Amino acid sequence: MRIGILGLGRIGAFHAETLSALDAVTSLVVADPFADAEAAAGRFGAEVAGSPEEMLAAGVDGVVVAAATDAHPALILAAVEAGVPVFCEKPVARTMTEGVRVLKAVEGAGVPVQIGYNRRFDAGFTAARAAVHAGELGALHTVRCTTLDPAPPPAAYVAASGGIFRDCSVHDFDVIRWVTGREVTEVYAVGGNRGAEYIREAGDADTTGAVLTLDDGTIAVVSNSRHNARGYDVRMELHGFADSIAVGLDDRLPLRSVEPGVAFPAGTPHDFFMDRFTDAYRAELAAFTEVVAGRLPSPCTVADALEAGWIAEACTLSLREHRPVPVEEVRTV
Repeated sequence: MRIGILGLGRIGAFHAETLSALDAVTSLVVADPFADAEAAAGRFGAEVAGSPEEMLAAGVDGVVVAAATDAHPALILAAVEAGVPVFCEKPVARTMTEGVRVLKAVEGAGVPVQIGYNRRFDAGFTAARAAVHAGELGALHTVRCTTLDPAPPPAAYVAASGGIFRDCSVHDFDVIRWVTGREVTEVYAVGGNRGAEYIREAGDADTTGAVLTLDDGTIAVVSNSRHNARGYDVRMELHGFADSIAVGLDDRLPLRSVEPGVAFPAGTPHDFFMDRFTDAYRAELAAFTEVVAGRLPSPCTVADALEAGWIAEACTLSLREHRPVPVEEVRTV
């Protein structure tokens, strides 16, 4: 199949490299007005399109959107209107209002849209979901999720990110829904700033905690920070009445044990999200080629992505107003 890639920044270039190595992909078409598309084309043996319209007119079978967030809605809709399956990095749009417009526009179009929540393709999270759905843990009572970045992103990124809940925690929110198969009904969030001053100046928090109540009464605790000097720490614990399991508990866990005689973890800590989730990103795009081929429905729809977004909206309001917030309070659809 012939795949187009819109956006050739860090993640776009990585996707181009991944797609060029897949047997199902015979050719690539790339476009980016802000990057050296010609250099990327030479590196990956791709063709260059001068615009998204030119790319769609070139007869691609699927499109990967890795452009800036502001461009996501227009690019998703252009592909759908052309009848071309599209993969788009999260978020669907900068605001939930825009995201809802996209959802309404693609519903019933018959063109699959896959949103990039890569943890759904990580081996550990996949195994955890299988264990929960097989009943191995019994009824769940507690879930813990952690995403700790080794260092905060640049000030310009933070200012445009929409806040830590929308930018970072949303991955935890999505995977909690996906692994447990439950919906979040209420949240209570707290946050603070003891690190980079520019995060406070942007009206954001650099460290947060959120307690989520799921629709069956399970309690989920989400911990996030922009500051984790030892590395990139992503984990999940699931505790049930029959068993408990963990994701991310391996030798590359960026945590140092001070228990006498304990050598675990002994490996080099993960230091970057693309290091931690390299295999998941590749599996995600391999799945997209199956979506393009018509053999697989979208494994993460626009509706799925918006559900995680509503949880982020509720947490943002909870932090601001220092109170529990039902998710239905912020939902507009």
